[in-house]
This record gives sequence, C-alpha cells and structure tokens, in this order.
Amino acid sequence: MALYPYTLQPVALNITEAEFHQAQYELFASASPSFGLKSIKKKEWIIMAIVVILAAVGLVFVTGYSTIIFWLMIVAVVIYLLVRTLGFKWYVKREFEKQVADQEMPDEMRQMKLGVQKHGLVMAMPSNQPEMMKSQMRGMQMRAGSTQQAVIPWTAIKSWDETDDYIFMMFEMKGQQGSQILPKRLQAQKFPIDTVRQHLQEVVAVKGLNPENLKPPA
Repeated sequence: MALYPYTLQPVALNITEAEFHQAQYELFASASPSFGLKSIKKKEWIIMAIVVILAAVGLVFVTGYSTIIFWLMIVAVVIYLLVRTLGFKWYVKREFEKQVADQEMPDEMRQMKLGVQKHGLVMAMPSNQPEMMKSQMRGMQMRAGSTQQAVIPWTAIKSWDETDDYIFMMFEMKGQQGSQILPKRLQAQKFPIDTVRQHLQEVVAVKGLNPENLKPPA
C-alpha cells in the first residue's frame, strides 16, 4: 500500500492567462519584503506608540493653535502606516507589472495534464501537439500514444517554493532547464498536493527558487 496518494490519471491543468500572471505575482510578492502590518518591526510600533501618546497628552493639556502640531503627529503616524502597507503593496505590484509586461503564458500550458507518481511528476499533452511538447519537454523521454507523456523525476528538481495558491519548481534534465507551476486548486480534483510537497521536501529540504543553481544549457 502506497504511503502517499498518487494519481491514477493525469489531471488537466486548465491554467488561464490571468492565473498564470497571478501565480507569477504571488511568487514575486513572496520574494519581496513583506508589506503587511505584521512586517512592521517592534521598534517601529514602539516609536509610533510614543508619538501617539505624546500627541494625545498634548491635545489634553494644550489648547488653541498650538494643538496643530499634535494633530500633525497623529496624521504622520497614519500616513506612515499607509505607506508601509498599502503604499508598498502598490509599489511591488507596479514593479512586477514592469517586469512581466512582455511575458506570455506558454501555449503548452493550456492543454497540459499533470500526474503524480512515486518516481516523479508526469506531464501529458495531446499527441497532435508535437511543437508544443518539444518546447516544454525537450531533454525528456516521451511515451507515445493518444497523448505524449514525459516524467520529471523528483531527483531532477533543483529548487522549489510555494505561496498560498501555487507550488513552483525548477528542474534540470540532460542539460535542459525547465520550470512548472502547480495550482493548489487541483487538490479539489484529487490531485495530491501534499504528496508533491512531501517528495519536494525529500529532495530539496529548504524552500526557495534558486535559478543560479542550474547549469547553463549545453
């Protein structure tokens, strides 16, 4: 009996252009400094708390035009919080859009199916798409039939990472480099995401994409 569940048949990826770019953005954002409230350091919270307390005390004991400085102190704290969260999030989004403005989703991803086996990740495509298969599966051994299949052995994985919605992996086979995106929504179709993660952890214990670890193409 298998220790982890595997797929009986490859599952359709069905990834859209919008989902492809969303996956890239999530990976880009995860590699960027955090921009949520949790990213604010304890020292920053202490400084902001002191400023707010001083402003509140000033508003209680001071009257007239002199209170303007204390209102400005409170406004400054609010502006700082907005810049550290929403402002930085906007900046990261803008930088991402500049970097991927000319990138398009590979055509083969529209018809690709994925399966999970003990020996590796199975990639399947209709056999009437040879050029599409060639671009994604060059360097792999393909099995002919109504569909063409290739396997990425778990040992070929050089690095991987994940976000709330996707798993990303980079691999190298016979001098050829490649990458793959796995939407976690596939789990609803009985695609064993936990099994994939388990195998990835066995070959690369520490998450984080490291394209520099791949050898240059021959």
